[in-house]
Amino acid sequence: MDALSWQPATVEHIVVETHRVKTFTLRLSNWPSHRPGQHVDVRLTAPDGYQAQRSYSIASPPEQTGALELTVELIHDGEVSTFFHEVARVGDTIDVRGPIGGPFTWTATSGGPLLLIGGGSGVVPLMCMLRHRANAAPSIPALLLYSSRSREEVIYRGELDHWASSDPKVNVVHTLTRTQPSGWTGYSRRVDGEMLADQIRRIEEPAHVYVCGPSGFVEAVADGLVALGVPPAIIHTERFGPSGT
Repeated sequence: MDALSWQPATVEHIVVETHRVKTFTLRLSNWPSHRPGQHVDVRLTAPDGYQAQRSYSIASPPEQTGALELTVELIHDGEVSTFFHEVARVGDTIDVRGPIGGPFTWTATSGGPLLLIGGGSGVVPLMCMLRHRANAAPSIPALLLYSSRSREEVIYRGELDHWASSDPKVNVVHTLTRTQPSGWTGYSRRVDGEMLADQIRRIEEPAHVYVCGPSGFVEAVADGLVALGVPPAIIHTERFGPSGT
């Protein structure tokens, strides 16, 4: 079966990440290996034949076999995301095809250091990269700069906190752009040139940079990186979701 052939996938597990984000584990009978950063297409078919389709980045690492994880943000008026959040239950079957995508991918053989910059649900493919790194190349330094509106809207918060406290090769830096908890000492603004310069100094000349988030966020970050002297050839960008950060 090739990557562009549709196949059924069964919802095996559902995890609530935030009040607007859930992760769905989908079990497939024929799932090829994927590269971190790739996505799948999801297709829903109504009883009257009407179909809706959406692309979602893969959150699970390639080392996970037989199943994949999709982290889905609930989007206002989004047909597919509304189905996932309000209708989908364990045991349901949906159609998927993939993996799809090439330029926005990273594997352990590419080496590092690795600088990842995500806004909102744009953290999903970056999380896939971090999970793959932990499994395949834990000696590669990595830094994630993650912009969220509030602490409550940080996706994968528990896992990121664990890495930040237990893996000396991984730095996780948060900026909370709208509300901050009492005693917060981190960043509390949108990603800007000064913030990017701080993180570049910490990662010591990144070999690969991946930026994912809403279009405005991605454009501002990419422009800021270039202005700081980061070679455009090592900056990979992906627009992902409408959420503001």
